[in-house]
Amino acid sequence: MAKNIVSRAQDYPQWYLDVIKAAELADYSPVRGCMVIRPAGYALWEAIQRDLDRRFKETGHVNAYFPLLIPVSFLEREAQHVEGFAMECAVVTHSSLEKDETGHLKPRSELPEPLVIRPTSETLFGHMYAQWIQSYRDLPVLINQWANVMRWEMRTRLFLRTAEFLWQEGHTAHETAQEAQEETLRMLGVYASFAEDFLAVPVVQGRKTESEKFPGADTTYAIEAMMQDRKALQAGTSHNLGQNFARAFDVKFLGRDNQLQHCWTTSWGVSTRLIGALIMAHSDDEGLILPPRVAPTLAAIVPIFKTDEEKEKVLAYCRELAGALCGAERLAAAEKRDAGRELLTVFTDESACQRVVLDMREGRAVEKHYHWEQRGVPFRLEVGPRDVDKSAFVLKTRFDGTKTFHEKGSASPDWLREQANLVQTRMLERARTFREENTVVVESYDEMKAALAKGGFVRCWFREDPEVEARIKEETKATVRVIPFQQPGGTGKCVVTGRETSEQAIFALAY
Repeated sequence: MAKNIVSRAQDYPQWYLDVIKAAELADYSPVRGCMVIRPAGYALWEAIQRDLDRRFKETGHVNAYFPLLIPVSFLEREAQHVEGFAMECAVVTHSSLEKDETGHLKPRSELPEPLVIRPTSETLFGHMYAQWIQSYRDLPVLINQWANVMRWEMRTRLFLRTAEFLWQEGHTAHETAQEAQEETLRMLGVYASFAEDFLAVPVVQGRKTESEKFPGADTTYAIEAMMQDRKALQAGTSHNLGQNFARAFDVKFLGRDNQLQHCWTTSWGVSTRLIGALIMAHSDDEGLILPPRVAPTLAAIVPIFKTDEEKEKVLAYCRELAGALCGAERLAAAEKRDAGRELLTVFTDESACQRVVLDMREGRAVEKHYHWEQRGVPFRLEVGPRDVDKSAFVLKTRFDGTKTFHEKGSASPDWLREQANLVQTRMLERARTFREENTVVVESYDEMKAALAKGGFVRCWFREDPEVEARIKEETKATVRVIPFQQPGGTGKCVVTGRETSEQAIFALAY
């Protein structure tokens, strides 16, 4: 176990923070509840952005940007919405500063109307859509924005819950209720496939109960993931807003029947908490483990030598190995760009911004191994003088710690991709097996309480009732995560009330 990381069994919350610190992903900001995302952490967010943005555009969406500040009156126009967000808002009340008699700065020039730093942008999108949409010919409007938002959280944790965080929020307007519902489910499916294919995090898709849905929505859907401490993490949401925001902001269009009618709208989003999901779903007591498709550094080549003669021999061989993995042209470009540096960065795929790094720093090999291991780099290629003589190298896989020997001739871009795809698949399989092993079906409330005390997903027949949900939450601290799309069929008796129901729900303790 790493000396700078407490074990998961000993203190899971501290382990999580230790992994972030060791991998240099983020740090605390001088503003309470906010975080600084360091380059290594931001590279993960960029990887998430690239892949998700491609998926959005493949489904016909385009990007735009809307202002950070929203008039308070906008929130007041959708009563349910303001009720859900008012307590979390940060508010701008003045437009400038001035010095007082002691030389300290104080607010000056009170604004005629306070401005809310966006907690989410449904109201602002609604205002603009009312100006842009005139006819059914203008529909659908399919816009996404990558932005920051602020919710004044009292309890914060890096990536998982901070006052300011990064996210994307899609907002769409449609001609019919059916189109809006199809869009809502389509985007939930995009999130689910992204989480599993790219992050290697298995998720359950389903509907939120009325008590848990988004303020102002008709229906909220979510993907739920299980972390290694067996708690649930909501990894993405998609909301069918019906005509609620369209009515509040008078978003109307002239229909095919020449009658004015309100649009049907949706919103959907994921945030930097996905980085928290990555950490908690895959990492171990040695530090961060990244799925290959997410990792900015796919492989690190670590030369091992003792004498200057060995150093020259091994480094020359390692350069050849980097060229074999990435291509001679990319190696030449890297050597020109990184001349004189101790880390030679060779891109494997410019579109994915992934790279192989040749670590030429002075120091013991074990320290280099430790460095790349804690940063979650999927592969480490170790080369010593004997490996050079054998025209071979050692491949260390971060995911499971295995070491395998390979001939230098096997190294190629296709070979590296094959190794990456194999590990990506195995990481998803391992996480899915963990979830299945920690999911139980119960038939009584006593069984439910006992199961929730152990952690994991608890599945049971449940008849939706806000009062019953509140009771369960008070007695167990667990909530309904989703009503899963995949149902067994037939009917059963609600584990709490005994009433007949056709739905099963998943309960869990959650972040």
